[in-house]
Amino acid sequence: MSKKLVIKVTAGADSPERCSQAFTVAAVAVASGIEVSLWLTGESAWFALPGRAAAFELPHSAPLPDLIESIQAGGRITLCTQCAARRDITEKDVLEGVRIAGAQVFVQEAMADGTQALVY
Repeated sequence: MSKKLVIKVTAGADSPERCSQAFTVAAVAVASGIEVSLWLTGESAWFALPGRAAAFELPHSAPLPDLIESIQAGGRITLCTQCAARRDITEKDVLEGVRIAGAQVFVQEAMADGTQALVY
């Protein structure tokens, strides 16, 4: 059975340490061979847009664009449907490879056999 990790990150620039922790854990999990699904919700939704991660800064942490690249290399990034709608973000606006999906898909992923879920 493969190992799976679903991470929901709700924090963005409003809580940089919590935000960075979620992206860091996701990138490390991908590098460790774990199947990762990172969900962007709340203020982290902005990081689905090109250029937004480059503006994020947190001393002593990996650059967010590098973490996103690492996650996308072996995992999946999903933007919450409602969070996207509240910010007028559409599929044509997001980074290549980012999908927009809703709570039903999140629950399916989080409840799959062999899956662990984390919320930041």
